[in-house]
Amino acid sequence: MPHFSIEYSANLEDMVDIAALCDHLRRAAIETGVFLVPGIRVRAFRAAHVSIADGDDKHAFLDLSVRLRGGRDLDTRKRATDHIFKALQAFMAPALARHSIALSMEMRDIDPDLSPKTGTIRDHLKET
Repeated sequence: MPHFSIEYSANLEDMVDIAALCDHLRRAAIETGVFLVPGIRVRAFRAAHVSIADGDDKHAFLDLSVRLRGGRDLDTRKRATDHIFKALQAFMAPALARHSIALSMEMRDIDPDLSPKTGTIRDHLKET
């Protein structure tokens, strides 16, 4: 795994291609060399009702949450966080230059003893 969850204000859809962002972050996760391809999942959730800063509806936000199975050392997680956040900033740069947007990210571990997994994605991957 990791599981990438993007939560964003609805007005961001007028500024950013969210589907393209999901794919961009999936590729960035692969580039880290830290995560196995079959475990990467990126999804986005639109927040229809928000109130940001001074309440002006021109403001937008995007929060990226990355959950991963515990066991990776801190330096590895820091390198992955840095690479992924830089990829997020690069993708968002045109929108950030023109609009009021708060951008954040958090990476955290999931306790493997409390997070059972199963699936067949590996069985269906294309050969690369």
